[in-house]
Amino acid sequence: MSLSPALILLYSIAAAALLVYFPYLFVALGRFQVGYDMSAPRALFDKLPAYAQRATWAHQNSFEVFMFFAVAALMVYVTKTGSSYTTNLALAFLAARLVYSLCYIVNIPLVRSLMWAGSMACIAGLMTTSFSALGA
Repeated sequence: MSLSPALILLYSIAAAALLVYFPYLFVALGRFQVGYDMSAPRALFDKLPAYAQRATWAHQNSFEVFMFFAVAALMVYVTKTGSSYTTNLALAFLAARLVYSLCYIVNIPLVRSLMWAGSMACIAGLMTTSFSALGA
């Protein structure tokens, strides 16, 4: 049984939402290592190991990019322009975001930046596909 492009788009939005919290697992590990202070959780940031600080930034960036991806995927879904091309874009976005987060956490800035650019290109491709259905 194969999934339709429309269903893959919807599943990819859910997967992207989960990926927002993937880096936070490393933040939690860092907090566990230094001791979590419930009375001042934000003050703990400066005490976190460097990888956990970078994981925090990856987590924040994931929030920022998620809304653009969700909108782009929903645009394709609503305009019924789903295809193998849009499926590949959605899956490539998810892969790029996973690698982005990992590269941010382990501090590989060049690959991280390339993955960010690739994920944004996927979003642009999804939006462009939906615009073509509208005659824009």
